[in-house]
Amino acid sequence: MILHGYWRSGAAYRVRIALALKNIAYHQVTHDLRTGGQAAPDYAALNPQRLVPALEVDGVVLTQSVAIVEWLEDQFPEPPLLPADPNGRAIVRGMVGAIVTDVHPLHNLRILKALREDLGASTDQVNAWTTRWMTDGFAALETLIQQHGDGFAYGATPTFADCVTVPALYSADRFGIDTAAYPHLVASAARTARLAEAAHPLRQPDAGS
Repeated sequence: MILHGYWRSGAAYRVRIALALKNIAYHQVTHDLRTGGQAAPDYAALNPQRLVPALEVDGVVLTQSVAIVEWLEDQFPEPPLLPADPNGRAIVRGMVGAIVTDVHPLHNLRILKALREDLGASTDQVNAWTTRWMTDGFAALETLIQQHGDGFAYGATPTFADCVTVPALYSADRFGIDTAAYPHLVASAARTARLAEAAHPLRQPDAGS
């Protein structure tokens, strides 16, 4: 099992957390997003989107972090990252969507680069843009975690929702966004981060590059 990623990629971090929580061994291949390493011909042949992560397994290449974690859940069901009941599974997937669909795409590297280079946005404008979308998503998740969490984002054990909130808060810290207004979100993500310490960006082989 080969995970293609980048140490500071939030999407790759999600997959590393799922792998750590399920105690699945894997090998890493890194691609420096800052220098365009993901566009190298050999990687583009594996993943035509030229994004990370991608997971190679037995000759099959899986792309998109949500699809990869869903595959891991199907292939390695213990410990589960989705609740057993349909309502719980839908709620967790909704939490995932709040980050993966509505927050993360608006502050990832290529979007911020486009804001600066294509639209001429200043640093202050880019920071305001990032803060707006992150805090909107965090406010919604804080309410959902208050309703459904019991130590973690949903229930008393880590779920797929925690796999996405941990990287989102890591990004918020990088951007200097105050998360004090979201104590349930912060506490549940911190618990998951402790359980998946090996997944932390600074513990990756390319950290700091």
